[in-house]
Amino acid sequence: MRCRTVQIALIGILVAQALSPAIAQARRVSRPRAHKPAQKQKQPEPPPLPCGDYLSFQVLLDRQGFSPGEIDGKPGDNFTHAIIALQQARQVPLTMQPDCDTWHALGGDSARDLLTTYAIAPADVEGPFEERIPPNLVEQAKLPALGYRSPLERLAERFHASPALLQQLNRGAALVAGKEIKVPAVTPFDPDAKPAATAADAGDVAIQVSREESALRVTRADGSPVFFAPVTTGSQHDPLPPGNWTVVGVQWHPPFHYNPNLFWDAKPQDTKATIKPGPNNPVGVVWISLSLEHYGIHGTPEPGHVGHTESHGCVRLTNWDAARVASLVKRGTPVVFK
Repeated sequence: MRCRTVQIALIGILVAQALSPAIAQARRVSRPRAHKPAQKQKQPEPPPLPCGDYLSFQVLLDRQGFSPGEIDGKPGDNFTHAIIALQQARQVPLTMQPDCDTWHALGGDSARDLLTTYAIAPADVEGPFEERIPPNLVEQAKLPALGYRSPLERLAERFHASPALLQQLNRGAALVAGKEIKVPAVTPFDPDAKPAATAADAGDVAIQVSREESALRVTRADGSPVFFAPVTTGSQHDPLPPGNWTVVGVQWHPPFHYNPNLFWDAKPQDTKATIKPGPNNPVGVVWISLSLEHYGIHGTPEPGHVGHTESHGCVRLTNWDAARVASLVKRGTPVVFK
């Protein structure tokens, strides 16, 4: 199915703020997979870095507008793309590696509080949670909402982290109200609050989505970067359509209208269905509509898959990165797919 086949009913909520620097991987809305942890063989630990460590690099990149996607404390494509974007923007030798020059450019030696303590609030654990979200879209439509599946998932997304990292940082800790846990020291993500652009990010911006880089960049008129983030941008069946487009609107907490006639991989028995809003909705917490009919930039229920899997054509980011981009765009913001 192509993203242009995803019929999102826009409410017409426009965000009239300037875009912040973002390179986001762009790919279309993908058919959600079963919500089960991937069965992976344990990988050997990477060798230590000459300066800093992977987790510290990821936190600093995230805080400075070069999103590594889901923070997991490990090397990977999204991390490397963020390193390259930082090196290019700060005129650091382009080694494509987390070396000491890059660590110093991030202010790693003087950075404080790369991890912080967070006291779990009652709302973090009270729910309601959707413990079992079926992979079938028609079945998903029967749920009252597409909320988080667990307190762990909610807290991990709040701090841009993988659930596995949060567990690693807090071995054996019970996730209960009042408990203090260690988390990455990043701007917390709240799926119910629209983030505001900072004064430094204000002004006219443009978005560029690169299929080759699996990345999205937000730049100012002079070309300087505002935000960079990994994205998923389509597939062999639904490639990203190159061209120049504009933002026409933003919808927060959108429903997802599933039409199996428009999905190349739909099951014969599938019927039309409307899936309720929520962070685990197929398009996440926000839909940025474009002048290219039925195409958009949006969030995802699977942040760990961004940049690593295919989509049905639209540009997909983690929910926290999509929310940041949405807070920076306005009607008429130029968007280039290449």
